[in-house]
Amino acid sequence: MSVAMILDCDPGHDDAIAMVVAARYAELIGVTTVAGNASLERTTHNALVVRELLGVDMPIHSGADRPLLEDARAAQAFHGTSGLDGAELPAPTRKVDGTDAVAFIVDTCRRRPGTWIVAVGPLTNIALALRAAPDLAGQLGGISVMGGGTFGNRSPVAEFNIWADPEAAAIVFDSPAPLVMAGLDVTHELIATPERIDALAAVPGLLARSLTDLLRFFSAAYLTTYEGVRGAAVHDPCAVLALTHPHLFVRRPRHVAVETGGRLTRGMTVIDQRAVVDRHAPNVDVLEHVDADAAWTAIIEAVASYGATP
Repeated sequence: MSVAMILDCDPGHDDAIAMVVAARYAELIGVTTVAGNASLERTTHNALVVRELLGVDMPIHSGADRPLLEDARAAQAFHGTSGLDGAELPAPTRKVDGTDAVAFIVDTCRRRPGTWIVAVGPLTNIALALRAAPDLAGQLGGISVMGGGTFGNRSPVAEFNIWADPEAAAIVFDSPAPLVMAGLDVTHELIATPERIDALAAVPGLLARSLTDLLRFFSAAYLTTYEGVRGAAVHDPCAVLALTHPHLFVRRPRHVAVETGGRLTRGMTVIDQRAVVDRHAPNVDVLEHVDADAAWTAIIEAVASYGATP
């Protein structure tokens, strides 16, 4: 039986792939959008574009246009001004289904107990939902987060999604809901190498062509930003695959807290890896390794399943 999930995202090149993987392997109840990689207007538009490419009927609801306390700060260096630079994409023919992502999340999860939230953008929508509905954490199957890690990308210690709204992340990580974390330690093992992009390019159809162009743009940004890499880290599908293909991952229960006050460490996920007996009780399943070749094969097969689109 497939996992029922809501995908909360800020598309974003790797978010687009996460949408494809979720639509193929999960029961994707709906998609909610948040400001992050680009403005809320752009991330919502991009989600509509991916839905158009997939040709599926899933509701899309827009959500928070800024973090809880700060102004929104986009990731243009990697995703471009549109959030999905690098490909000629179709204009969506359907509009957004709603503009209250928090209400959609709360209502859906109350109606469908056991639903997972897969959050691959800043955690603003999820924090607002948990705050609006204190019973929500007990209704969920859990929350699978792409974010955090033992190192950062937006700062030396902070990953972008957590750094973008640390207060929201702290609310989520402090909640009693079961949590899975796909941090940079694992997502940097799933790299869009030239060989993997070529394998995607060999898949027929508009979806594969569009994703190939997107990944080539995304990887070019990584090659000019990072030392010693062969392509972009394809972060967000890991949070989906952790639920649909759990056998691909090595995970370990850890205690994780989010730093909200540090001048140099704001947005850091503090992962207790100590061997001492008197350590914090685990609150998160932290993904530590992924079988990257098998994960890429799953991505390719997901894309190929929509390959009939001309």
